[in-house]
Amino acid sequence: MAIFNPSERLMMPTAEQALPGRSQAMPVSAPHHVLGTPLQGPFAEGSKKLLLGMGCFWGVERKLWQQQGVLVTAVGYAGGLTPNATYDEVCTGMTGHNEVVLVVYDPAQTTLETLLAVFWQSHNPTQGMRQGNDMGTQYRSGLYLYSESDLQLAEAARMTYASCLKQAGVTVAITTEIMPAPEFYYAEEYHQQYLAKNPAGYCGLAGIGVDYSQTAQV
Repeated sequence: MAIFNPSERLMMPTAEQALPGRSQAMPVSAPHHVLGTPLQGPFAEGSKKLLLGMGCFWGVERKLWQQQGVLVTAVGYAGGLTPNATYDEVCTGMTGHNEVVLVVYDPAQTTLETLLAVFWQSHNPTQGMRQGNDMGTQYRSGLYLYSESDLQLAEAARMTYASCLKQAGVTVAITTEIMPAPEFYYAEEYHQQYLAKNPAGYCGLAGIGVDYSQTAQV
């Protein structure tokens, strides 16, 4: 594997620079370690899904499987150029992928806006290609949605949270990318529900200290 300049990990690679990847999908066979549900579809009838990028996916996944109405969570890679990338490849910054969590939820038990409030409050969406001490394109803030109506709601929620930050005296801009959900590639099985299997494992998840409030003046 080529040696890359660490500064390149803060910039998205071009198609010519991206690692080639492979056609074989990552094998994921075990059920969810906490919820007991299958990690791969087909998912429950009537369920909805989204992808969230909030930094290191270990802590993000734990935060999401704890939410009421969430049926399945799984960690993986999305938003890049390399098909079926490995974790080591993503860490080079030469796949363009973000570390994301797939969330499947029951809309009768929770709402997208409720999950978006968890998203905004649980990480710092103003840091560009990083979260705290974790630096690289894989740690960028991102929301990836599966319908036009969900995209519109996410954009509205971004404006609401920008207003919350402004009212709290935070002057830096939100850098979260919001886009239609790209292909989701499952991460290696040992990453799935990592903090349930390794309770003392690393978790860098930290919010900016500002609550998401629907009453904020947009």
